[in-house]
Amino acid sequence: MRMLVTAVLMTALMALGACGKNDEAAKSDHLALDAKQRAYQKEILDWRAERVQRLQKPDGWLSLVGMHWLENGVTTRVGSGADNGTRLAVGPQRMGIISVDRAGTIVHYEPQSDSGITIDGVPADKPVDLITDADPKATPTVVGFNKGDASFIVIKRGDRFALRVRDALAPTRTGFTGIDYFDINPDFRFVAKFTAHPPGAKINIVDVLGLDEPMENPGTVTFEKDGKSYTLEAIDEGDHRLFFVFADRTSGHETYAASRFFYAAYPGPDGTTVLDFNKAYNPPCAFTAFSTCPLPPAQNRLDLAVTVGEKKARKASTPLVP
Repeated sequence: MRMLVTAVLMTALMALGACGKNDEAAKSDHLALDAKQRAYQKEILDWRAERVQRLQKPDGWLSLVGMHWLENGVTTRVGSGADNGTRLAVGPQRMGIISVDRAGTIVHYEPQSDSGITIDGVPADKPVDLITDADPKATPTVVGFNKGDASFIVIKRGDRFALRVRDALAPTRTGFTGIDYFDINPDFRFVAKFTAHPPGAKINIVDVLGLDEPMENPGTVTFEKDGKSYTLEAIDEGDHRLFFVFADRTSGHETYAASRFFYAAYPGPDGTTVLDFNKAYNPPCAFTAFSTCPLPPAQNRLDLAVTVGEKKARKASTPLVP
């Protein structure tokens, strides 16, 4: 009888020990999961902070104050004065003369003397052909004025050129009050399968101006959510990243009506990449009327409510005047 009691006690002690080990293992797993969740939260919060910092740069998207189209074969005076053919919202009364050749290939600028104009940070002292944003081998020429607070570059959209004007003192920048977000949700972070298109494939992307531009289209990504499969067409802007322009069931409601953007890395050896919609952000057009944002192709209009990432942009507040 005594031996039986001893055996029972030993079994009970062993069971308690096992329970203790299981509890310790469960506690360890919980701590590991908690640490992983905290690390992911920090990753998204850090990404948000960097995004706002870029947006608020003196020459960032919030500083845009004008977009002025130029005509091929036409010469025009530029400046803030009413008698200029191209009148800017900021800058000296007279800033010089801009002309575009008839072929639409060269934008020539003759700066006004004594107007404080700089070309790429150097005082302007002679005429110059301006490099545009369409040149794949160089950065656009920056024409600066207002003691460096304002500038313009030449952009090309389709077969037309335009002056894109920035001002660090723009109300959209000085009155910026931040960005609203959905809650961070790792359920909208997917491991997606990449399917390559034939080399050189392109997709036509229409922008907010109605211009149609063929863009590099390396392939598609496919992911699953709640048992349903979704596919997005990827764009490569030339930086060897997958760029996505998409709309979803929140578009025009909680989020900007036209689209949102996000990036992903090219697939690894296993043919997959990570799509994280928590990093979905508003296009520049959500903040300013002076940008030319791409619209999502039909394939990228998701029948899914993507309730993560950025919400609709706030309206800029009116800065206090001292």
